[in-house]
Amino acid sequence: MFLYNIRKGLVCLFFVSLSISLSAQSDKELGGLSYKVKQTNDWVFYSPQNPEIQIIVKNTRNDAAKATLNLQVTTDDFKPVHRFAQSVSLSKGDSTEADFSFSVPAPGFYRCTVTQEVDGKMNEIKKFNIGYEPEYIVSLPDNKPDLRKFWDESLAELAKVAPEYKLTLIPDSSTNLRKLYKVSMKSFGGVEISGYYCTPVKKGKYPAIISYMGYGSKPWSPKPNDNPGFVEFVLSVRGQGLQQPTNIYGDWITYGMQSKEDYYYRGAFMDLVRAIDFVASRPEVNTKNIFAEGGSQGGAFTMAACALDHRIAAAAPFIPFLSDYPDYFKIVHWPGDAVKAALAKQSSISETQLYDMLSYFDIKNLAGWIKCPIIMSSGLQDEVCPPHTNFSGYNRISTEKEYIINPTYGHDVPSSWWNIRMEFFKRHMK
Repeated sequence: MFLYNIRKGLVCLFFVSLSISLSAQSDKELGGLSYKVKQTNDWVFYSPQNPEIQIIVKNTRNDAAKATLNLQVTTDDFKPVHRFAQSVSLSKGDSTEADFSFSVPAPGFYRCTVTQEVDGKMNEIKKFNIGYEPEYIVSLPDNKPDLRKFWDESLAELAKVAPEYKLTLIPDSSTNLRKLYKVSMKSFGGVEISGYYCTPVKKGKYPAIISYMGYGSKPWSPKPNDNPGFVEFVLSVRGQGLQQPTNIYGDWITYGMQSKEDYYYRGAFMDLVRAIDFVASRPEVNTKNIFAEGGSQGGAFTMAACALDHRIAAAAPFIPFLSDYPDYFKIVHWPGDAVKAALAKQSSISETQLYDMLSYFDIKNLAGWIKCPIIMSSGLQDEVCPPHTNFSGYNRISTEKEYIINPTYGHDVPSSWWNIRMEFFKRHMK
């Protein structure tokens, strides 16, 4: 049971006059008024604190200035929550801080739009998202009773496929620290997949990091001079990365959606497990210390791999994709519009049947199977994989876990993330 504290109906708007200078670049200057929206609490709020939007207004004109400052708050799927307005009147050179404090109906992420109104003309100052009690967002599972049976049968089918691992040294990309190989192998349905494998030259037993790639990512390989004490494997799943030139699946997310047995991500999720099979087969790998990471689709792959295969010691998904489809498709246009357009072109399944099928591949429904420690990074301003969808899966993980919300980032992570995730892996070595 999730518990949270809501102070319903509490709304406070107040202005504090002050003589200040803007300490950072303004978000916008309009009609001689300069506006800066402060990153109060990094725009993520926790009970008993209410969300608070603080805006610094400075008059840069040579005379007095008046305007109306507006704040509109909606849910992340654009349902209205609050609309506030407050007059601003400033003498030459004066500054004011406008504070909007308000309650929200439930844990979640909310859209804020700040505008200026002068003589009936509205000008946008800033749009941004805020969060409230993200750990208590409830996205109810919608899995079917045979979810476990479906994936157990898929894993059994994968086990029957001989992997036929092939390693080809890439001399020009190898150094005296680590060697780089291109690897190919057979996966679910006999489909060939591949990747880049980097291993230390010095003999020994090393921890390994498997990196899962984003949707349509260009192929990339580990740098041999980086992370010399680790084995690294960057996987290209079927039809993507190294396989993209011979892709037979078209737009992967719409391929085979008439049935769960034929859907693209059934085979792709099995490719994730085959990558673990490969790494675990290598004599230089300490199989107690296999880690996984990936962003966007790769973040979803990371979580799916941890759910389906418990050989992973710890994992670091960031801005993860493929979670909470019913809500996801309401919040942003892609990939929902692409899926719905594909659905409209054929009549073999209904929208209800589509969501039933997608439930087998929804990270929200698989996340409860994860047993290893997880660290997740989320972009508060992400309009590709919105933070609501990140937390719909994260909140169903019952093992050790932690998260980082980057307040100004969209579908990306700051450079500090790479050290954070590496320290996390080191902390969980066995």
